Amino acid sequence: MMKNRMLSNVLWMLLAGGAFASTGYGESQRPNVVLIMADDVSWEAFGCYGAEEYKTPNIDRLAAEGVRFSHCYSTPICTPSRVMMMTGKYNFRNYTHFGYLNPKEKTFGNLMQSAGYKTMIAGKWQLNGLYGKLPGCEENTRVFKAGFDEFALWQVTQGKGVKQGGGERFWSPPLEINGTLTTIEENRNKYGPDLMSDHVCDFIKRHKDQPFFVYYPSVLVHDPFVPTPDTIGERSRGHETNKEPKNKMARKANFVAMVEYFDKIVGKIINQLENIGQLKNTLVIVTADNGTNKKITSNWNGMEIPGGKGGLKDTGTHVPLVVYWKGLTIFGTIVDDLINFTDIYPTIAEAAGIRLGETDPIDGRSFIPQLKGEMGCPRDWLLCHYQPYWGPKPGVFARTQDYKLYWDNRFYHVPLDLLEEKDLAGSITDERVMTVHKHLQKAIESVPPVNGIDAKGNGRTLKKRPTYPDWDRLKDFD
Repeated sequence: MMKNRMLSNVLWMLLAGGAFASTGYGESQRPNVVLIMADDVSWEAFGCYGAEEYKTPNIDRLAAEGVRFSHCYSTPICTPSRVMMMTGKYNFRNYTHFGYLNPKEKTFGNLMQSAGYKTMIAGKWQLNGLYGKLPGCEENTRVFKAGFDEFALWQVTQGKGVKQGGGERFWSPPLEINGTLTTIEENRNKYGPDLMSDHVCDFIKRHKDQPFFVYYPSVLVHDPFVPTPDTIGERSRGHETNKEPKNKMARKANFVAMVEYFDKIVGKIINQLENIGQLKNTLVIVTADNGTNKKITSNWNGMEIPGGKGGLKDTGTHVPLVVYWKGLTIFGTIVDDLINFTDIYPTIAEAAGIRLGETDPIDGRSFIPQLKGEMGCPRDWLLCHYQPYWGPKPGVFARTQDYKLYWDNRFYHVPLDLLEEKDLAGSITDERVMTVHKHLQKAIESVPPVNGIDAKGNGRTLKKRPTYPDWDRLKDFD
């Protein structure tokens, strides 16, 4: 995390000339990048991570033939994670409102577009600032400004209010396609994830002869938990079908079906890459934005795992990360290095052979070397700096793979205490553990303060929302 460590990593990239240089590809054959992200589902719902109730054969196959990261971490809710991923920066640098991406920020879309890539985003946007009615929230060109040539998205300028022209994301959804609203009526009886992934596949087909970057932040598997095309049967497919059942078992059944349909769409996109002859020339990244909804409990490795969305425990922040690049990734590799969403930006850059410059972030570290079985530049510790300015309370933690320290000095040995029920602070006797605690304490002290909460216990109404864009005090272990 130190600035000089990041600079050395960038220098390594420049010397290497980008991952594609060693493959012999010409300029017109630069590798494509497809980034797929699920919404509100964590590691316990994927077969390759030990899920017991979910069938995810397509993602499992990518893991079996590629790389599965066992320690990838996000923030606990969607917008902070998405802003972090898209800009490559910790939230303390640029995050100020839920549902908002500052249009002045450079995204990985801008990065890839400026390097000559055709760019596309489909799925969930929710970044115009609609919730806070921020300036420009009704601009239907905001996605273009973020570096995407084409888009097929839910919730750009329209919220969930049907009377205002919006609505839910699943059955008969209102979507915005390249700046044009397609209404509930126009999409009647159609399934949103199918429509959006169709646009992805069409984009891939049309640009098979030039490098492309696809970002697919899926609307699956966020609530409402409703049937998929595989489970709806003869029931109505109108917009009224987006109402979630009150019965707990029915909700869970729908959630399982939604996870499995997300996996099906991953397979659909992989098949399209294979059909156009570009699978070998494409870096595929599959992850999720945060923990599972709290209404859902799942069986995993003999344990019951409650959904932890919104909270700072592993159930809210530990997410899947499966990466596949045919011919480059080593079959069935499991990598234990600490990864967070700031790492996506430099990884995409290195894959595309893009030289990072002064306008690019310094927080992330490319994991391209780990995909090839090399050591890379792994972190000593990982940071979560969390003030969502929404319902959940803020907080900060620093962690290694095994130990986790919060800003209020709570300290846990996570592998043996997944739900964080046994605070070790004040009772450490092992000298090695004491050393880890000391290092993590220094790490916590090296990050900016997290903003406060209002009288209701959250940050929605806070007026002052400071950012620290130039903060450079983060320290690796000595």
